[in-house]
Amino acid sequence: MKSAKEFFTTEEQQKIEAAVKAAEQKTSGEIVPMVVDSSYDYPRAELLGSGILALAVGLICSWSFGGESIWWFLPIFIVGFFFFQQLIRRWPDFRRILIHPDELTAEVEEKALVSFLEQGIHETRDRTGILILISLFEHRVQVLADSGINAKVPEHTWEEIVEIIVDGLKTETACDATCKAIERCSELLEEHFPRKDDDTDELPNLIIES
Repeated sequence: MKSAKEFFTTEEQQKIEAAVKAAEQKTSGEIVPMVVDSSYDYPRAELLGSGILALAVGLICSWSFGGESIWWFLPIFIVGFFFFQQLIRRWPDFRRILIHPDELTAEVEEKALVSFLEQGIHETRDRTGILILISLFEHRVQVLADSGINAKVPEHTWEEIVEIIVDGLKTETACDATCKAIERCSELLEEHFPRKDDDTDELPNLIIES
């Protein structure tokens, strides 16, 4: 799995930032794409997976070669636990299998909310900030809009933006899809939040957190 720093090339990052600038020429809304490696560390998945695999290997070896001796089982279990822990930590696709999809979704939603506050997206003048979070490990996209926008734009509107980027992730056209999603955001916002003469760029045009 590519890290957030590697996910978009330098040229693609520049293309996304240009798309944000172009979009914000049409609306007072502030659009912030954000890419993160993962929304959470999921230590329970590591412990659960490592424990189960080490237990299975320890039992099989002690039954097969040690006459069911605990002195065979214990060292094999301990060594196996740390081995499988490192394996799971370095094999994201396998670690993801150990986590319930609902937990993945919940952690991405929480990450979006925390990032929304940490990055000051809730502090724009007219409360018109939008966060587009792409969380790579979970294969999830979350869109979060501030109160000024949600007061006029139905919440289900952002499902379309999520679908655009998810389709891009599946077809390995994430950059183009992100730019398309940004443009679509500006179209949705332009009617209710036209650009003002004294508008300034209040937020970053791209955040990469690795």
